[in-house]
Amino acid sequence: MTSAASPTLDPTPDLADSTLVRAARRQPVPHTPVWFMRQAGRSLPEYREVRKDVAMLTSCRTPELVTEITLQPVRRHGVDAAIFFSDIVVPLQAVGVDVDIVAGTGPVIAEPIRTRADLDRLPELTPEHVPDITESVRLLTAELGGTPLIGFAGAPFTLASYLVEGGPSKNHERTKALMHGDPQLWSDLCARLAQISGAFLRVQAQAGASAVQLFDSWAGHLSRADYLRHVEPHSRSVLEGVADLGIPRIHFGVGTGELLPAMADAGADVIGVDYRVSLTDAVERTGGRYAVQGNLDPALLFAPWSALEARVREIVEEGRNAPGHIFNLGHGVLPDTDPTVLTRVVELVHEISAR
Repeated sequence: MTSAASPTLDPTPDLADSTLVRAARRQPVPHTPVWFMRQAGRSLPEYREVRKDVAMLTSCRTPELVTEITLQPVRRHGVDAAIFFSDIVVPLQAVGVDVDIVAGTGPVIAEPIRTRADLDRLPELTPEHVPDITESVRLLTAELGGTPLIGFAGAPFTLASYLVEGGPSKNHERTKALMHGDPQLWSDLCARLAQISGAFLRVQAQAGASAVQLFDSWAGHLSRADYLRHVEPHSRSVLEGVADLGIPRIHFGVGTGELLPAMADAGADVIGVDYRVSLTDAVERTGGRYAVQGNLDPALLFAPWSALEARVREIVEEGRNAPGHIFNLGHGVLPDTDPTVLTRVVELVHEISAR
């Protein structure tokens, strides 16, 4: 079993040759790389310890805390990549949006955006808004050595939904009403958010992140027609905005099986696949042109080891037939997950995929 103090990090890395980056670029790898969405967070007792009495957004804007929290699962699990500890609303807060992350609820926006005048209150993001993010990434990459760091940002549709609804929503009724009732305002809002997300990714990449992920939590609530007309152009803008940096781009959404071809066409190198769609189907739907990431159901981490092991083996086998495969969950680590199970999954994937 991997201890919380391992592995030893390589101080002289060639990150372009890391298993994560090679798999994302559809190149041969010695084993299937593994990382977990939300691997840094509530499932780890060491995380709960350092977050005592520290508000979520404060922890995301404190470089020393970001560094420690991001490193924790790398030390404990021996994963093949670190995911930058942040939140999708951090860039919104940075440009002046009054947002708070309320325990048990999620992001809450004090003054939702629903009119043209509201949009005028949302400025573009520049690196000067987020010097702490640059500092956090630089601290992290110095500590991570040969383990690549993945930067991330929320996709325009998901950010727009929070801003328009004022917080999380089950039905996205205000969001869809604006999208269809005032399509020009909707487009202008998403264009502004695309600039903010793209600039946030660019800051992380230029400070040293080796890959980036665009995360669309709520896109699965859309029809394919609405996604193509009202959302895909803005996600494409984000991904194209970092294309010149030459690092892999991962595009992930929840409940987006029917949208996978459109999400792939938006400009990603890697298509994140949630647990509702097999990797085999995802590869077929995206024409076999992209690496895939996923896609263990996070709930199966609570199953008996024999059942979990069987499913992990199935996913690794499916991934062998993809142009490239990064093992991950089909969504984030659940808060009550036993961390030792995650460590065993990493070890198993490495063992059975080794070439």
